[in-house]
Amino acid sequence: MSNRSEPSVAGRIDVGSIRTAGVYVALYGTAFLFVVPYLWMLSTSVKPRDQLFSQVPHWIPSTITFEWYRQVLAGSIIETWMLNTILIATATTVIVLVFDSLIAFSLTRLDWPGKNVVLTVIVASFMVPAYVNIVPLYTLVADLGLLSSYWGVVLPLTAGPLGVFLLVQFFRDFPDEIEEAARLDGFSSLQIYLRILLPLMKSPLTALALFTFVTTWNQFLWPLLVLQSEGSYTLAIGLVTLTSTNVFQPGLTMAATLIASLPLFVVFLLLQDYLIDAVQIQGTTG
Repeated sequence: MSNRSEPSVAGRIDVGSIRTAGVYVALYGTAFLFVVPYLWMLSTSVKPRDQLFSQVPHWIPSTITFEWYRQVLAGSIIETWMLNTILIATATTVIVLVFDSLIAFSLTRLDWPGKNVVLTVIVASFMVPAYVNIVPLYTLVADLGLLSSYWGVVLPLTAGPLGVFLLVQFFRDFPDEIEEAARLDGFSSLQIYLRILLPLMKSPLTALALFTFVTTWNQFLWPLLVLQSEGSYTLAIGLVTLTSTNVFQPGLTMAATLIASLPLFVVFLLLQDYLIDAVQIQGTTG
């Protein structure tokens, strides 16, 4: 008869595996909570009218209808609003990338008097609430004759400090030896910026582009003040107008919101790899 005791069931279960499984359950459960509003939006947009106002919630409609999408596309100028939003968000993103990268390059790689003061002022501007500048900014745009103009929306949105602050952190981590070698080879400052730094900054620039595009896409107050005709509205303004002209139609609202969200979802899928790379670079360099 053997004296060796059999291991208990509890002893055969790897404690580390249980802990890992618990972490995954918690993470996926939390992630699912963020997805719930989008699932409800999708479900509501394809429900028939009688289930929209039912006291019993129907996550999966008994009958799928695309009537709300047909009403949105036929009863509004949502295509024009989407085109306006794409133009404003794209122009703002391009201007932010060009000017913020040039400013960050001059603050970190060039030597000129007063640059630390300029950087301090840019960082300090984070402390100023955006709504404080609304009235003087509106007066300035009106004096320049840019009301009801896309440039009246785009130009103020490009003046944020976040892009400069973000790129300064990455430009500072660029090795001095590479820049010195390039100067010995006869590269000018502009050539170093265009041919060496920009190709290496693809990930942070893409992350900044994604953040700027999404932020501009969701802007509501400033475009509402500047754009004064229905044909020049952005999606954020147009959706509110659509809601006010149709009394409590959740199916219509959810269909319009889903259509407005699709371009952002596509942009995120296209750029998500660069966004993850930028976060990893920032995490490893500190």
